Amino acid sequence: MTFDHIFKGATVIDGTGAPRYRADVGVVAELIAEIGDLSKASAKQVIDASGQVVAPGFIDTHAHDDAAIFDRSEIYPKLAQGVTTIINGNCGCSLAPMALRHGERPPTPLDQLSRDGIHFKTFAEYLDAVSLSQPAINGAFLVGHSTLRFRHMADLQRPADDSEIAAMQLDLHEALDAGALGMSTGVFYGPAQATTPDELIAVGRPLSDKGGLIAMHIRNEADQIEPALHEAFAVSSTLRVPLVVSHHKLFGKENHGRSTHTLALLRQQGRLSPVCFDCYPYAASSSTLLPSRIKDSSRIQITWSKTHPQHAGRDLKDIAEEMGVDQEEAMRRLAPGGAVYFALSEDDVQRILASPNAMIGSDGVPFQEVPHPRMWGTFPRVLGHYSRDLRLFPLEAALHKMTGLPAERFGLVGRGRLAPGFAADLTVFDAEQITDMATFDAPKQAPKGISHVMVNGRMAVVGG
Repeated sequence: MTFDHIFKGATVIDGTGAPRYRADVGVVAELIAEIGDLSKASAKQVIDASGQVVAPGFIDTHAHDDAAIFDRSEIYPKLAQGVTTIINGNCGCSLAPMALRHGERPPTPLDQLSRDGIHFKTFAEYLDAVSLSQPAINGAFLVGHSTLRFRHMADLQRPADDSEIAAMQLDLHEALDAGALGMSTGVFYGPAQATTPDELIAVGRPLSDKGGLIAMHIRNEADQIEPALHEAFAVSSTLRVPLVVSHHKLFGKENHGRSTHTLALLRQQGRLSPVCFDCYPYAASSSTLLPSRIKDSSRIQITWSKTHPQHAGRDLKDIAEEMGVDQEEAMRRLAPGGAVYFALSEDDVQRILASPNAMIGSDGVPFQEVPHPRMWGTFPRVLGHYSRDLRLFPLEAALHKMTGLPAERFGLVGRGRLAPGFAADLTVFDAEQITDMATFDAPKQAPKGISHVMVNGRMAVVGG
């Protein structure tokens, strides 16, 4: 057999959590064809992978690249860190189904998905557009509940009525038929804060019929996190669908250490129904400008501001002092915008990352002038800082969290594993050198130590 590519002399870590082994990896067209001793085989291209790990391409379980997927320069931060598949449409926000009137802007955070107002009336139209654009990365997609509300409700500050629920159900049904994986919710944010559990269950009924999942940015990640988790458990259990809790964390100093209890709740629920969660490897979160978070944050760094773009990257405290106002008023003047909030505990971050049910998701938001460094550094940081340097978990376990586990939980058949017949999504890296270079002050820096990234049998990154 003649292969298109052979990765020679690699340390293979297959994504299942199994121990590493030495082998060659042969690729034909879009698939892994053979793994073993291929020293006598010929190939159009032979890549010397000796001293390097060949792993399945990483799966970003929590992305907001719904519009960025059309732009290869915007998707490069994901490819550069070894990501070959992104799960879009999180936190209740998706580009479809949406119908904007001329000059209309969707409410925050829906407005963060695209910088040019791109949107699609149906989910099928959106998926067709993605396919026609021939993106450099694989995409899988969720329907945003907040997007459904915005489309069908003139007043977002109340629960949906029966006719509005029926319209949202129909859109969700059509999206699942088109290829959506499930529905995401963002009841933490303004467009869906008035939503009741009964509304989520009613709108989500098509998930039960079609085998979709529900990914939930829960209502509270601070002092009311327990009732917020129980709400998510009740919704998913009533629908009898798998639950993904988005970017699990504990916000605010008073809640530091509570991950021991929340992880126990998640384990307990997992014995009753399918539950898992994604997380990112940083002790700081990022979101829209939220005055309620000022008191719980030791530092707030502005990522973008529509009214004062010159302040991107600066501390809110310094901006407020220059304006001669308190931080709340400064934040109001900067709105609409976004910020990084330093209000998490490193101990909680490590405890959550180490959980067997933890998947890795960047939660990165594109199109920002000074983004959270997770947009560029999430996956190398897990592999380098937490696995290699801190020895929080073995490399095999770290890779399972970003390959085999998410492929299983999101139903990505034929991905997330190195085995013959699986998609040739591969990331090649030096386990001793891989390092995230993105920082809070200089976030747009590609990592070190990743030599090749292959997507569906085609090279997407070469030599970094």
